[in-house]
Amino acid sequence: FICAVFLYASNINTTYTTVMPETATAETTTMDITTGNILQYNDINITGPFYPFGTGDTVNGHIDDGSSSVIYLQQPFIFVGQTYNQIYVNNNGHLTFDGAWGSYTPYQFPAYGGKDLIAPFWTDIDNRWNGVISYQQYTSGSVLTQATQDINQYFPDLSFSASWVFVATWDRVAYFYNSGTETSFQVVLISNGHLSFVVINYGAIAPTQRYVQAGYDTIDSSHHFSITGSLQNDITSLPHSSNVNVPGRWAFRTDHGSRGCQFNGNVASLTACHVCCLQLGILY
Repeated sequence: FICAVFLYASNINTTYTTVMPETATAETTTMDITTGNILQYNDINITGPFYPFGTGDTVNGHIDDGSSSVIYLQQPFIFVGQTYNQIYVNNNGHLTFDGAWGSYTPYQFPAYGGKDLIAPFWTDIDNRWNGVISYQQYTSGSVLTQATQDINQYFPDLSFSASWVFVATWDRVAYFYNSGTETSFQVVLISNGHLSFVVINYGAIAPTQRYVQAGYDTIDSSHHFSITGSLQNDITSLPHSSNVNVPGRWAFRTDHGSRGCQFNGNVASLTACHVCCLQLGILY
């Protein structure tokens, strides 16, 4: 049983990393972001169940507490009953829909606030000296195939076929005032126009004394989830945790139909579903 819950640029070089899924090998490509020309290749090791990223990505500015500009979605994304046509990738480890947000001090979910928030790794991140934050949308190709396979594995009763995928990656970013640290994580939004899913992937996580909140929260916290280890000292365990039996990966269904999940033939509340997964040993 598997239970899945829900630059400013002028002759500036930047680093893109192309990672194939379910692999520990990556290739780093240094490019001139004004021309897209590849300048240098370096082989590195990177762990984690990442979706491909790097080639063709748009890169966030190397600005402390910065964000992307508004990203207009090629297909709408439904998040707990709200339909969104735009999103922001914020450097401090979260996605927002209503505007760029530089918050670097995480609060505990549920917050009972006024913001829909997806937070793969909300903390004080500083990408000015090392690390790349990038994103890309897909409406065709192998990424959609991978997303379709993953969702059908985690939610086997849906006969799902992805038509749109959004991938945002924080590749070896540093914590504020700790430029030597390297932490990698990724959030993937998947939709077919009706059903929506969020997949969060973790690579190597550097130790930190800072608080980290991982999971998602909604307006008035009608739905929320806090990933194991959030706001605790064991955040480095994220690459070994999961709710879908893939170390380093968490998957959630997030459309308006996510108010319950099937367990033993009955509809269970979100909270009950999380509990049943824990009881079955899927959270570890």
